[in-house]
Amino acid sequence: MAQRALKLASWTSMALAASGFYLYSNKYLDLNDFGAVRVGRAVATTAVISYDYLTSLRSVPYGSEEYLQLRSKVLVLAVKQLFPEFEFMWLVDEAKKNLPLELDFLNEGRNAEKVAQMLKHFDFLKVPQIYWELSTKRVLLMEFVDGGQVNDRDYMERNKIDVNEISRHLGKMYSEMIFVNGFVHCDPHPGNVLVRKCPGTGKVEIVLLDHGLYQVLTEEFRLDYCHLWQSLIWTDMKSVKKYSQRLGAGDLYPLFTCMLTARSWDSVNRGIGQTPVTATEDSEIRNNAANYLPQISHLLNLVPRQMLLIFKTNDLLRGIEAALGTRASATSFLNMSRCCIKALAAHKKKNTRSFFRRTQISFSEAFNLWQINLHELVLRVKGLRLASWVLALLCWLLPAPH
Repeated sequence: MAQRALKLASWTSMALAASGFYLYSNKYLDLNDFGAVRVGRAVATTAVISYDYLTSLRSVPYGSEEYLQLRSKVLVLAVKQLFPEFEFMWLVDEAKKNLPLELDFLNEGRNAEKVAQMLKHFDFLKVPQIYWELSTKRVLLMEFVDGGQVNDRDYMERNKIDVNEISRHLGKMYSEMIFVNGFVHCDPHPGNVLVRKCPGTGKVEIVLLDHGLYQVLTEEFRLDYCHLWQSLIWTDMKSVKKYSQRLGAGDLYPLFTCMLTARSWDSVNRGIGQTPVTATEDSEIRNNAANYLPQISHLLNLVPRQMLLIFKTNDLLRGIEAALGTRASATSFLNMSRCCIKALAAHKKKNTRSFFRRTQISFSEAFNLWQINLHELVLRVKGLRLASWVLALLCWLLPAPH
C-alpha cells in the first residue's frame, strides 16, 4: 500500500512538473511566475530521490541505526530540493559524536517547548514553534523567525527599538530562569538571541534560538545562589563569604564574587547596587585579570559544573549589555533581587504546613518587594533630578538668542 502511494506521488509530481513547463512554454504564466516550474521540477526530483531511498529500506531492519539514517536523508533531500535557501545545522561537536543524535534533537525540541511554557507570562518572549509532525528522530523542523541580533544597536535604532527595554527584558527572563525555575538556556550569544517588532502587533519581542544547551540547577545550588546574590545586593559581606564557600569557592571567595559580578572587590564591599560601573573600573579589571590567571584556573577547578555554565551565561549577557551601553544601570540587579525574593519565599512556603507561617512568609515577601520598588523609584528620581540640573546648567551656559 505504501509503495503504491509512493508511485502515485511520483507520477503526480511528474505531472506537476510537466504542467509547469507546459504553462510556461504556452505563455499562460508571466516570467515572474517561473517559480511554478521550479517547484514542479523540485517535486519531481524529490519524488525520485524518495522512491530510491524508500525502496532501499526493504533490506534494512526496521528501527535500526541504518534505517533511521536513510529515512532522515529522505526528508533532508526533499526539503533541500524544494527550498534550497534552507540552511541545515549538523552536529559536529566532538563531545556529541558518541551520543545518539535523536536524543539531542528531541531534547532540543522539548527544551524549546518547556522554556516557552515556563516563561509564558513574559509576553515579550518568542520561542520558535516546533513542527513535530514534520520532524523525525534525526531532523528537527522549527519555525523560521527573523530579527536583528541582540547586540546590534544600529538595527534597533533603525527599527525604533529601545535598547534599555531590551536589556530589562533580557535581565528579567534570565533571572527567572536561574533563580526561580533552575532551568537555564546557557548559550545566549548574540546569534542565538534576536530582537524584532512582531509583524502582527508591532510589539517588541526577544527571540530565543538554539535550545540544545540547557543547565538544570539542583535545588540546593539554586537556593545557595539566590542567597549569594541577595547578600551581594544588600552588601551583607558575612553572608557573601558563607554562600560563596557553599558554592565551592573556598578561600578564593573574594575572587569568586569579582568574577561573578564583573566588579572590583572595592565595589563589592561598597555595594554593587549602589555604585555604577565605570570605564575606569572595567579597565582596572581587564588589566588585573592576567595577574590572577593561576588563581582563576584553580577556582574554576573548585566550583561545580553548574557554576561554570552560569559563569559562561553571565559573561555572554554582560557582553550584550556592554554592546548596548546599558551595563551602568542598576535595573538588572533589582530584577535579580526580585526573583531571589520570590524563589526563597516559594521554597519556605513549600516546606511549611502552617497557615500562619505561610501568611507570615507572604507578608515578608511583599514587604521586601515593596522595598525594592521604593529603592528603584528613588534611583529614578535621582536620575531625573540629575537630568534637570544638567538641563538647567546648559540653559544657563547657552542662553536663548534674543
